[in-house]
Amino acid sequence: MSEALEGRIATRRAIALGILQGPAELLPVSSSAHIVLVPWLAGWDWGSIDPEVRKSFEVALHAGAAAALMIAQRRVIAEELREFDRRRASVLALSFLPAALLGYTLERPIEQRLGGPRSTAIGLLAGAAGMLAADRRPQVRGHREVTLGDGLALGIAQAAALAPGVSRNGATLTAARWRHFSREQANLLSRTVALPIIVGATVLKGARLARRGASAELCSSMAVGIAASFASTLASQRLIGVVERDRALWPYAAYRAGLAAAVLAKLAR
Repeated sequence: MSEALEGRIATRRAIALGILQGPAELLPVSSSAHIVLVPWLAGWDWGSIDPEVRKSFEVALHAGAAAALMIAQRRVIAEELREFDRRRASVLALSFLPAALLGYTLERPIEQRLGGPRSTAIGLLAGAAGMLAADRRPQVRGHREVTLGDGLALGIAQAAALAPGVSRNGATLTAARWRHFSREQANLLSRTVALPIIVGATVLKGARLARRGASAELCSSMAVGIAASFASTLASQRLIGVVERDRALWPYAAYRAGLAAAVLAKLAR
């Protein structure tokens, strides 16, 4: 019986997607797009699985990656917490609220209408264009200069990233670079604002899944996916340094455009 009919995800596929999640989460290439497009390009019957199940599994992969980041980046997080004050709390709240409100109210319509290969490819292209434009801006600001306006810009970016393919990492990097933060500081801001929204999405999806009920097979697949995502994110930590070094964002934009082109070409055929 197919995965679609059983509402489950095969263990080997859960592991494969979990392994993919780590590097895709740490690079501005949209891990969500890869979770949508890789199964589609590989010919899996992924699109026939209940969208709620697919999204819950995707959020579970993000939770595994977030747990790994909290462990691997604990020194950076501890330093940020030592400097935490009312202004930083306000910035973090502004970076969280737009995506939280939009996700809570429009998550299901977004999943149903924008979760296909074509819309995901368009999101990849839009995100790539934004990255290229923003990365031409001067690098003159550090994270200690962050303002409430920056928090709101990051929040709007995270809200835009609810559209598949846009990429939360890519969108927040774009917003930070557009506001003249250096590439290193833009990456730090991107990771800082990511954890609250990932935790919030995990709690929301977990509550909805608990109310709906999940089979033992699906719970097992999610656990395997979380473990694989956790391990692959830990193993991919050096990628953070690759992105943070004074390098342009165009290689990631080019990769995104290439992946989108492959998808659109297959759709045309």
